Amino acid sequence: MNIMIAYDDSPHARHALERTLEMFSRLEPMIILIGVAEESLDTSSSSEANYINAKNEFSARIKGAAEEVGYRGLNVEVVIGQGDARKVILKAVNSLKPDLLVVSRHCEEPGEGFIAHSIDALVDEFNYMTFGSVSSFLVRRAPCPVLVQACPVSARETTK
Repeated sequence: MNIMIAYDDSPHARHALERTLEMFSRLEPMIILIGVAEESLDTSSSSEANYINAKNEFSARIKGAAEEVGYRGLNVEVVIGQGDARKVILKAVNSLKPDLLVVSRHCEEPGEGFIAHSIDALVDEFNYMTFGSVSSFLVRRAPCPVLVQACPVSARETTK
């Protein structure tokens, strides 16, 4: 079994990685961690240097997560792409053909009260209709099953 996990080193992605390993480790899957560095829109030389440094740090964090997976006795591969995360991940899925794609749901809880919840729901619906999210894009287009890991309870509690 090959499991591809979209990984950006966020708390949500770390939670998704941990939960996926808890659920599937006994099957001894091949884990493919895919991280995507979005391209910088600023073309100045100082911005390019900052982008390269940030990309290298990002790559190091993903490789660190891969080492942790390896310590558990699982085979792991790291794929680092550059560009629009949705398109890069979909291209990797089409190329590597995992049995399962795992993505984390990034969530922010709205403020308290009816108006805050109503506005938040409206903004979420608008975002979904116009831009979508990485997870909703992949759920609609990936040729393999997609597991969307919910936000950890602790993340929901800390945003209140």
